[in-house]
Amino acid sequence: MSLLDRLTEDLKRSLKEGNSTKVSVIRLLKSSIKNREIEKRSPLTDEEIMEAVVSGIKQRRESIEQFKKGGREDLVNKETSEIDVLQAYLPQQLSEEDLMNEIRTVIKEVGAASPQDMGKVMKTLMHRVKGRAEGAKVSSLVKELMEARAH
Repeated sequence: MSLLDRLTEDLKRSLKEGNSTKVSVIRLLKSSIKNREIEKRSPLTDEEIMEAVVSGIKQRRESIEQFKKGGREDLVNKETSEIDVLQAYLPQQLSEEDLMNEIRTVIKEVGAASPQDMGKVMKTLMHRVKGRAEGAKVSSLVKELMEARAH
């Protein structure tokens, strides 16, 4: 079953169950997917749909930051529950230990020796961990490891 089919089935089930949060999140995601298909002028692959899911999660995390600053705990909770719905459509997230091991492997593979090589590491690494680790977290861990190697 493709990811789009799964979304459609989950939307139907959520409508029957009266789960308004899940219905709202899936509808927004399907709308985003449809817009991307229009731009691309062809159906999206599961990988491209996962990119839309990751984008939705990223947007909600940015909203959470703003709502926390504004003291809107009710909206923080709403956005957090929406992130939980979206994460169900991504592969199992890597643990920090697994991610660190993957980073070390890529550093060796590309022969990175200094922080200037971070771009090479990130390019290879992000392709491997796509959908299984958040880009900002990956970037900070790579930077940390690369700086440690330089000293």
